[in-house]
Amino acid sequence: MADIIVIGGGTAGLTAALYARRAGKSVTLFEKESTGGQIVYSPRIENYPGLPGISGADYAAALTEQAEHFGVHIEYAEVTSVRRTGTGVTVESDAGTLSADALIIASGTAHRKLGVDLEDDLVGCGVSYCAVCDGAFYADADVAVLGGGSTALTDALFLSGVCRKVTLIHRRDTFRGEDALVERLREKENVEFLLSSTVTGLMEQNGTLCGVTVRNLASGEEYPLPVEGLFIAIGQIPQTDLFRGIVETDASGYIRAGEDCVTSLPGVFAAGDCRTKTVRQLTTAAGDGAVAALAACSYVDRVKGTN
Repeated sequence: MADIIVIGGGTAGLTAALYARRAGKSVTLFEKESTGGQIVYSPRIENYPGLPGISGADYAAALTEQAEHFGVHIEYAEVTSVRRTGTGVTVESDAGTLSADALIIASGTAHRKLGVDLEDDLVGCGVSYCAVCDGAFYADADVAVLGGGSTALTDALFLSGVCRKVTLIHRRDTFRGEDALVERLREKENVEFLLSSTVTGLMEQNGTLCGVTVRNLASGEEYPLPVEGLFIAIGQIPQTDLFRGIVETDASGYIRAGEDCVTSLPGVFAAGDCRTKTVRQLTTAAGDGAVAALAACSYVDRVKGTN
């Protein structure tokens, strides 16, 4: 029996576990792979306050070590089911069964991938899923953005102020994102539109991206486009299948929880990218972790009658 169970070992989950442990609660964190989440693949973090220039891997290692130093138990196991038991929850994993008074879900999201050869190999070496995180590394370079929603349009706008040229590639002839964003992009002299087109391949030289293969979906023509960076913005997939039916989710699968991180089920909280929110960054994940942990601690105290 633990006071609090945390599912997910990214920034939100580790921060939540750290805060809960420092509040005197017993905490077990479940992580099915390695701690750190997607930030591990970032070669350099420039936008986290107080830690300029640290690599994603070093950041994740430091946060994990900090959590363990304060007594967080990390169980490297895959959670297979979660169920309500009285006022608490029971979690089953391939390492066994554990119950707790409160649960913090910090399962994160997965980037929707393009699905072409070399994509995984070139992450951090020319392929990125976050313009805000990695855009500064491509100052004065030619880059491409793939996607047609508001995220892709916003990424292209951000990159247009950093990069020499931005090519926006979208498989349809109209955008799904906001018209106002499209109009702002059309005013940019260094932004080019490739509509009714998609990326069918990646080109690399010495282990880094040097170009992409573009296919015009109307004509079937394929041709190379030299770029140093490809920012893929075709959506994210919340890792919440395990919790559907337990807590309320929106149509896209994100857990319905506000800035207080409170879900539809008492004693269950959602932190980080898996919850409904507009900004998904390292700093907001850490903030969610702190908020969810303190809320979970208050819930545990109420259940135990200690407050």
